[in-house]
Amino acid sequence: MIKHQNTKIKFYQNLGKLFYAIAASDSVVREEEFNKLKELIKKDWFQTDIIDSDSMIEGEKAILNTFKWLNDDNEYDAETCYKSFISFKSNNKKLFNSNVNSLILKTVAKIAASFSGQNKSELIMLAKLNLEFKKHNNEK
Repeated sequence: MIKHQNTKIKFYQNLGKLFYAIAASDSVVREEEFNKLKELIKKDWFQTDIIDSDSMIEGEKAILNTFKWLNDDNEYDAETCYKSFISFKSNNKKLFNSNVNSLILKTVAKIAASFSGQNKSELIMLAKLNLEFKKHNNEK
């Protein structure tokens, strides 16, 4: 569970960036991908201690609003958002334990599969993320 309020918000916003990056990796974000994200936040993320009960609504809003803003603004591409998430992760390694990493990987895989299965662009980004988390685990 994340303690510091500012770090919590940044954590949630960066999850929104990553989830957007996966959905946008094929240059098209579909409604099914956003709907899947909303479902997964309620179903999977709230059932863990990653988002504590005091900040569930705040966490959900930060993730979804970041995703929506990136999609509506269309200023940042998937790769930029992915790299921003990786930078945040690298600077906040303590937040990314194996449970968090596992849940992130499950979430991005389900987002990618939510519309006609996973395509090549999504698979490449998923593989890069998986390698990044494995690298992180090996550094411990």
